[in-house]
Amino acid sequence: MGFTMRRYLGRAASCALAALIGGVAFVSPIQAQTPIQNPVAVFKGLDKITGRVTTFDVYIDETVQFGALQVTPRVCNSRPLTEASQTTAFIEVDELTLDSKVRRIFSGWMFASNPGVHAVEHSVYDIWLINCKTSTSVPPPEGYAGPAVELVSEEDELAGDDFVSSGEIPVPRPKVLATLN
Repeated sequence: MGFTMRRYLGRAASCALAALIGGVAFVSPIQAQTPIQNPVAVFKGLDKITGRVTTFDVYIDETVQFGALQVTPRVCNSRPLTEASQTTAFIEVDELTLDSKVRRIFSGWMFASNPGVHAVEHSVYDIWLINCKTSTSVPPPEGYAGPAVELVSEEDELAGDDFVSSGEIPVPRPKVLATLN
């Protein structure tokens, strides 16, 4: 009987150790790092009439107008690089009606990884979150008191270098056909 009691206690200790190790594995994801709060939200907007897609940067608590819609991000969070990427933003979208009234059409969270879940779908315009970031080419609004934003120059990646001013491509000169004396 003593032998079976030892075996029982040995198994109980093994189970307790496994539960402790398993519990640590389950606690780690819950204690995730705090999200990074970014000062700029990046949106894409679709004008369904013209078919034009526009990408625009908006500072937190700044209101910008896209067509008849006014977009105001309140929070834009991303995760550290050590975690799975997830970008979320809490935004408010108002519509300017034809009789010059403002009507709230959306207030909630948007997820960049799944834009179809909470995108703003309007009869003429669609808006969805693309990213959150700490740098932008858009100057901050007047009186901006939020976190520091790195201003970068806006470059067109497809335009390439300016070959004319660099001297690599010669500038055409008019030909002199004859000189008069």
